[in-house]
Amino acid sequence: MLTSTAVLPARRPGPADQAGARTERARTQLARLLQLAYSGELAATRAYLGHRHSLTDRVERAELWAIICDEVRHRTCLIEMLRALGTMPDPVRERKMERVGRAISLFCQIGGWFFPMYGAGRLESQNVREYELAARLAHVAELHRFVAPLLEMAQVEWDHERYFRSKAARHRLWRHIPSWPAPPPREEIRASFRAFETTAAWEVPVVRPPWLVR
Repeated sequence: MLTSTAVLPARRPGPADQAGARTERARTQLARLLQLAYSGELAATRAYLGHRHSLTDRVERAELWAIICDEVRHRTCLIEMLRALGTMPDPVRERKMERVGRAISLFCQIGGWFFPMYGAGRLESQNVREYELAARLAHVAELHRFVAPLLEMAQVEWDHERYFRSKAARHRLWRHIPSWPAPPPREEIRASFRAFETTAAWEVPVVRPPWLVR
């Protein structure tokens, strides 16, 4: 009867071990990214409420309210994913992004019409990439039920970016301020993911918060 594993020959890590470690790394980084996205949606909601309050056009106020509702729905979806991963939102991050959102909300009251539209569009373009990355991490982490809602959220953020870009681009200041690169067509979000699924090797990235709000 063996009483110690010391008598067993050492086993070199094989492909199964490497795949398992990669899956765990993806789960860890996905949990971190979902925490960041969850708190980011809080900041967006707070900021857009202030932005909406600053608008005088009734149609724009209604359009922005629809975007706010999207952000709230995203928060609901993200918290369910975090619970499924056995974790919760980062309370420090929540407090920080609450402050960020309220600060932006106040700026919207004095920043005029253009700069809130411009800033919102620029941030939404980052959110598209964030949810695309989350879908890839979910795939590698073997959390395939997360993929479809994450891709859907990426598409919704694409819609938001297009809305704010189209608004800001009508203003005369648009020609004088560097714009951000336009994202690829909306259908490319899912097409790109389908291509990613065939990728044999993918280095799991280390997720970090945006440098402006670290």
